[in-house]
Amino acid sequence: MKVSTAAVALAFALVLANFADQSHGALQEGFYKGKCNVDVEKIVSDIITPLVGQKPSITPALLRMQFHDCFVNGCDASILLDGSSSEKTAIPNRSVRGYDVIDLVKAAIEKSCPGVVSCADVVVMATRDAVAASKGGWYSVQTGRRDGLVSLAENVNLPGPSISVENSVAIFNSKGISTEDMVHLLGGHTVGVTHCSFIKNRLYNFNNTGSTDPTMQTELAVSLKLKCPHTSTIDNRVDLDQGGSSLAIVGEPTSEIIDNSFYKQIVIRRGVLRIDQALALNKLTKDTVNKVAISSNDNFLTKFQHAMVKLGAVEVLTGTQGEIRKSCRAINKS
Repeated sequence: MKVSTAAVALAFALVLANFADQSHGALQEGFYKGKCNVDVEKIVSDIITPLVGQKPSITPALLRMQFHDCFVNGCDASILLDGSSSEKTAIPNRSVRGYDVIDLVKAAIEKSCPGVVSCADVVVMATRDAVAASKGGWYSVQTGRRDGLVSLAENVNLPGPSISVENSVAIFNSKGISTEDMVHLLGGHTVGVTHCSFIKNRLYNFNNTGSTDPTMQTELAVSLKLKCPHTSTIDNRVDLDQGGSSLAIVGEPTSEIIDNSFYKQIVIRRGVLRIDQALALNKLTKDTVNKVAISSNDNFLTKFQHAMVKLGAVEVLTGTQGEIRKSCRAINKS
């Protein structure tokens, strides 16, 4: 029986594909089951859940850490590496917090299951548990990432708070994240904070006009100017979710829980960062923003969780790539 050239080529391609899967592996839920004699994810949860209860600011810190890690060389924990010119030293990363939390979790895992669980997976699992502890709901995450060997400040090129929607969409799309998922991921700002230095231009000299950004609600502008006086040298913290901060807004402040309040605020022009407000006004994103704002909170949480899983899969190392670090702050000694 003759076998066509096409059939042979197809069979060979399938063999190569199978070999690639075996060589490089793939992310999967429950990756560590059977690899450790303990429940790795429970170790993470048992540490993170009470910590967030004591200090809610851990959640936005870990969300930001995961984003900053995944958008530079993929989700490989390269942001955790110490060094005089590592990613930590880049200007956008100098305010990243939560390294001590990751160290705590990693140390606990190493005691029970040494040399098996990557720091990259610790970041993703810890962030998931922080989200759950902030009323964002628990969701399954894929594991099986490996840790990167390179961390350079020069590789850090992250979207800033004044980026245009168009440029933001282009960056997220280049990472395999859709525009809709981008909007849902930025919902993490519901527990986020910024500082006066990042918004003073919107308050006092928008686009060098010497006046306030006209897209900002007048009441919010007045409130933020009291928080951020023009001549003050004190860089006060400002919640990105302004829900409940005004008598005109019904409800309690929601800046410490993950919900869709952030979207409800930006549709009435109460966005603090320029990019946040632009989401509700730009034709590329406003329909998604409006849908989230008027839909149930559970609907938003489902979409946010889905987007977080996608973020965690950006340019990962698996299989024999990279390494499993003993310490998240340094590559292993050969």
